[in-house]
Amino acid sequence: MSKTNPPTPSDLKTIGFTPFIYCSDHALFNVRAGVPIVDALSQASDLLFLAKSFAEDAAYAKDTDRHAWAAHYLTAMGKAVIDDVVKVLTPRPARTKTESEEELPASN
Repeated sequence: MSKTNPPTPSDLKTIGFTPFIYCSDHALFNVRAGVPIVDALSQASDLLFLAKSFAEDAAYAKDTDRHAWAAHYLTAMGKAVIDDVVKVLTPRPARTKTESEEELPASN
């Protein structure tokens, strides 16, 4: 039996399982699968930086809420990217057989 080397972070890519921005209980957008996680995290950092800037503007601009909404959407996008990357980096438990699978006769 040979041991395989675990993938390096530069080899890992987003899996695209994370939705964001919902309309009527349906995800309008989701993170795209196949983006290298280093690039995805860089993009998330940019989104969150802009969200922080808009949130600061919203604190001072009392005549409109456009800065707050921009911050809200940018934060949702950044969080979704980070959540998708975490799903890639978090090891999943090994799958076990369900009761119905255990009852099936073994095939040869």
